Amino acid sequence: MTKSPTKPRRPRAQLLNDARLVEAPEHLPTITPPEILQPATTAPPRRFSFARLFWGSLTGLASLAFGLWLDGLITDLFARSQWLGYGAIALTGLLCLALLAMAVRELSALARLKSVHRLQARAARTFATNDLIATRSLVKDILPLYEGRPETAQARNQLKAQLGNIMDGRDLLGLTERDLLGGMDAKASAIILSSSKRTSIVTAISPRALIDVLFVIVENMRLIRRLSQLYGGRPGFFSSWRLTREVIGHLVLTGGISAGDSMIQDALGHGLAAKVSARLGEGVINGMLTARVGRAAMTVCRPLPFLTSKPPSLKSIVGELTKGATDKQVDPE
Repeated sequence: MTKSPTKPRRPRAQLLNDARLVEAPEHLPTITPPEILQPATTAPPRRFSFARLFWGSLTGLASLAFGLWLDGLITDLFARSQWLGYGAIALTGLLCLALLAMAVRELSALARLKSVHRLQARAARTFATNDLIATRSLVKDILPLYEGRPETAQARNQLKAQLGNIMDGRDLLGLTERDLLGGMDAKASAIILSSSKRTSIVTAISPRALIDVLFVIVENMRLIRRLSQLYGGRPGFFSSWRLTREVIGHLVLTGGISAGDSMIQDALGHGLAAKVSARLGEGVINGMLTARVGRAAMTVCRPLPFLTSKPPSLKSIVGELTKGATDKQVDPE
């Protein structure tokens, strides 16, 4: 019995001469790490809030009540004596002038804070696209922030001289970070370490938990204000509260509140708990919390995001705090 002939199968392999060649695009898309493109803070969308309506209405009523009380006071003083009434009017004018000056200062501080955020967003875009023209314009806008700072005069003059010589946008941003902001970053790291040590020591020796909480809050707000002034900010009352809110928002967005928990646990697990008392261990943890707030404040207040440089390492701060804690422990022998 003969087998039926089978139909030969066509080859499935594709020959090179039949293959379709696709030319690569001339300009490949730039892949930018997400930490560069992400702004320091993300402003939540503004929505209607009954809390804002309540506080706005309460503020309006308080202002009307104060105006009526002031009008009654001036009227009563005029009824007693004319010079008392004119003196009250003069004092009221000085009060209004002081309030106006404070309002102008607060608005200026808020505008400066917004300009820093715009500079950060522009720096992230120019670093991603490597746009030389946009980078030069950005550096020209950053330099006026430090016109009144004598310690930055040499760096500013060097940057102005190199603006037309550097042909790469990222290199120009790196030079700006190194020469203009490098000294400020070193001072900011020293301020953060000093504040962390202060928090660690005070919370370790304070007898009440309430004192610990109040001191940590005051010290963190003081740290944020100092870092803002270091990088060219002019924090007022309302701008300081807004800056503090943005720092907390940055910590929440980046996970900075829990980022160093494993690091602290490792430090405590490697013998720190056996060398220091429980109070000193709490002081180290509170100092680490202050250090995280300081790192977040650097990111928010700095006119440039960390593109080619890095913020101070938490490991080095942990080492300094644990070293100070172990040095303070008294050996009974």
